[in-house]
Amino acid sequence: MFSRTDRSVLGVWWWTVDRWLLGSAATLAVMGVFLVMAASPPVASRIGFDSQHFVWRHLMFLIPAVVVLLVTSTLSHRLIRIIGLLGFLGSVVLISASIIIGPEIKGATRWIPLGPFKLQPSEFAKPCFAVVTAWLLSLWREEKNFPGWMISIGGLAVLAGLLVLQPDMGMTFVVVITWSLQIFLAGMPLAIVLLLVFFVAPIFALLAYFALPHVQDRIAKFWEGGSMQAENAMRSFANGGFTGVGPGNGEIKNNLPDAHADFIFAVAGEEFGALMCLALVGIYAFIVFRGFTRAGSSESLFLILAVSGLSLQFGLQAAIHMASSVHLMPTKGMPLPMISYGGSSLLATCLTMGILLALTRRQTSTAGAGRTAGYGGAS
Repeated sequence: MFSRTDRSVLGVWWWTVDRWLLGSAATLAVMGVFLVMAASPPVASRIGFDSQHFVWRHLMFLIPAVVVLLVTSTLSHRLIRIIGLLGFLGSVVLISASIIIGPEIKGATRWIPLGPFKLQPSEFAKPCFAVVTAWLLSLWREEKNFPGWMISIGGLAVLAGLLVLQPDMGMTFVVVITWSLQIFLAGMPLAIVLLLVFFVAPIFALLAYFALPHVQDRIAKFWEGGSMQAENAMRSFANGGFTGVGPGNGEIKNNLPDAHADFIFAVAGEEFGALMCLALVGIYAFIVFRGFTRAGSSESLFLILAVSGLSLQFGLQAAIHMASSVHLMPTKGMPLPMISYGGSSLLATCLTMGILLALTRRQTSTAGAGRTAGYGGAS
């Protein structure tokens, strides 16, 4: 596409970007379109819309999401840190607003109405908080007397507290685990990290269980095996076998109210079979492995923490979605990254992938222009 001597922004970007990560993201985006086409018509018909209603909306969200991914992937590390900080602060404000003025949907107040659309600000808080935490912890290690770890704990407490108030326990879990990995990699003693994970976190989990009736209900149904959605999801995998029943031929999706979003992995299992499910698992695992590999080859603590945290976050969200679909954990409204229908999720996931691509770009030099925002170098 571009010669190696091309020093334009696009030319430098093409020869420095991690094309394996870029190709994986593109593959997921294409698979997401086909799976939304397969899963959404029954959902749209049940609520009185045209059968392709969610397909067109998904494509409408996908176009700006891809633009966000590509533009973000060209940015310098300095701009990524600024976007992370502003995005985190803005998300905290919007999450607070959603709790106060947001409509209650299925017992939660996670969205802010914007005309015909609903924005879920917590989706954008995840990647931005990972970047801010990486920045704070790297400053803690590199600057004397800078209390970065204490500030990061304060940020975690604020964000987790707001997520619990919505309530959104799945998102809280992802944020806490991501932060735990980052502070461990930054040099916090393992004993303290384990104390936070296995003592403090269970206390919050118990408080959520006793304070939030819907959490009790989901856990009770999980142990009793009485969740209709989970049972239908399991039947879809049994029906699909290895190769699936074919696109559009699945029947279980007619009984799944959120087949195009929270249970789209089950639709993939029925219509495209275990082959498609294994392919999805493989792509998500590759992205996480690739991210950790690139992080391990960097000499910048900020890059190590940011890339590791974002990679774990991406894979953990996918794992939660898939685990709830196969009844390995209580059902949780966690979208499958870049696959499930949902404008906020799609935009935030593409922002995450764009930041990963920006931070993993290779270092290069240009005549008279110094260094680019390449991987492992300053910007």
